[in-house]
Amino acid sequence: MKLDALTSSRQEQFGVLLGQIARHWRARLDRRLSAFGLTDARWVTLLHLARSGDGLTQKDLAARVGVGGPTLVRTLDHLEREGLVMRVGDMQDRRSKTVHLTAKAMPVLRLIEETAVAVRSELLVGISEADLEVCLAVFGRVAANLAGGPTTPDRENGHRREWT
Repeated sequence: MKLDALTSSRQEQFGVLLGQIARHWRARLDRRLSAFGLTDARWVTLLHLARSGDGLTQKDLAARVGVGGPTLVRTLDHLEREGLVMRVGDMQDRRSKTVHLTAKAMPVLRLIEETAVAVRSELLVGISEADLEVCLAVFGRVAANLAGGPTTPDRENGHRREWT
């Protein structure tokens, strides 16, 4: 069976294209930021911390970044050596640490944001505001469906089944 036959429906094409766009978009941003010594793990961690509010627990930050605790610890070790973050013991739970941005992180975050703006501008050139509004509405509905959980009604027996 040819690949074209596998992705013939509009919904399949949408899913494939969405995944490709996300990977390529992130890869382009990664390449740009690597010129400044920022790896994917580091800039993503800094950006999540900045956007989520200072003082997240390591566990919460790992969940937001989408990595396991040990992976985040290695990234935080590097960011802490660079002076971009600091970890503080939680007075309520001695096993837990909160992560805080330092003043040295602010210019790095501006660089990340400026680079992201430049990449967005390049990739969205020639796309109208009206087209972006339609796209955002569709993505909003997909995001809402995802937030509803990984199940869908099974039309044959009326039960819910897990997507695999």
